[in-house]
Amino acid sequence: MSTIQTHPVIITCAITGAETTREKQPNLPITPKEQGIAAQEAVKAGASIIHLHVREDDGKPTQRLERFQEAIQEIRSKAPEAIIQISTGGAIGESIENRAKPLTLKPEMASLNLGTMNFGDDVFFNHPRDIVALAAKMHQLGVMPELEIYEAGMLENSLRLAKQGVLREPLHFQFVLGVPGGMSGDVRNLVHLVSLLPENVHWGVAGVGRFQLPLATHALLMGGHVRVGFEDNIFYSKGQPAKSNAQLVERVVRIAREVGRDVATPVQTRKLLGLK
Repeated sequence: MSTIQTHPVIITCAITGAETTREKQPNLPITPKEQGIAAQEAVKAGASIIHLHVREDDGKPTQRLERFQEAIQEIRSKAPEAIIQISTGGAIGESIENRAKPLTLKPEMASLNLGTMNFGDDVFFNHPRDIVALAAKMHQLGVMPELEIYEAGMLENSLRLAKQGVLREPLHFQFVLGVPGGMSGDVRNLVHLVSLLPENVHWGVAGVGRFQLPLATHALLMGGHVRVGFEDNIFYSKGQPAKSNAQLVERVVRIAREVGRDVATPVQTRKLLGLK
């Protein structure tokens, strides 16, 4: 199994997402001010990276540049040490041009999706030329891509792009498991994906819904990093909505300490990932 085993765990918190609604999770942060507070709480609990989608005041997902600016300003004012990772996935059906716009704000990191897939009842479309163009724009602007992998074919594609020089080291992979249409959150899928990785790369896992806790626990034992948050899971336990994003972070921190993993600070995270 190819991974780095002797490092603290990086915790990412995906505080909002593009699909979760207030009807299903009343504590979902929507406005920039709410996102700033949620980020502050998550970082205080142990998160280093804030994965950021933005919404309009009515809850509708958007890629509007001004909204990203407002949210980033709020997060930086309340959690200045946080690493902000913007989403270039946006909502399903968003144009690639709009998905790329927030990169001009030069965040430290951004998500890069490596293929097209069925996503629930929709199709998440990522044309090969758009993947290459987004990667080139990130490199041009000094934004580190997090390589979003929903199934094994996307991982194989990312490794091909790395050989071609489209993706450049250091590589950081995020396995998103449990989306209907992609690989499920069965731990055997995680083990398989990690077995395909090259040596000395960092990887994390985002388990969707009921897969969040078991996959986070296995990642901690396997030397990986962890993503939690309302984008992926709105419950703390079966039938019990989480009170906050921070509550989900706090649980991962407790488990990490129980299994002997330190939790990376934002400073350590920047060093581990080679962020400038």
